Amino acid sequence: MGFREDTVRARQAGYTAARAGRPLTDCPHSADSLLRLAWVRGYKAAHPPSVEVTD
Repeated sequence: MGFREDTVRARQAGYTAARAGRPLTDCPHSADSLLRLAWVRGYKAAHPPSVEVTD
C-alpha cells in the first residue's frame, strides 16, 4: 500500500474515532508521523470548531 492510501485510511480512522466519542489522544500514530497529521485532520473534520456569533 502506498503513502496516499495510508493517509486516506488514517484520516478515515480519525473521523471514525471522533464519531465514536474517543478522545483525540487515542491516535495510534507517533508524534513525528505524517499519518498522525492525517488522523487528526479526520478527527477535526468530525468535530469542526464552533463559531460564536455576538452582536
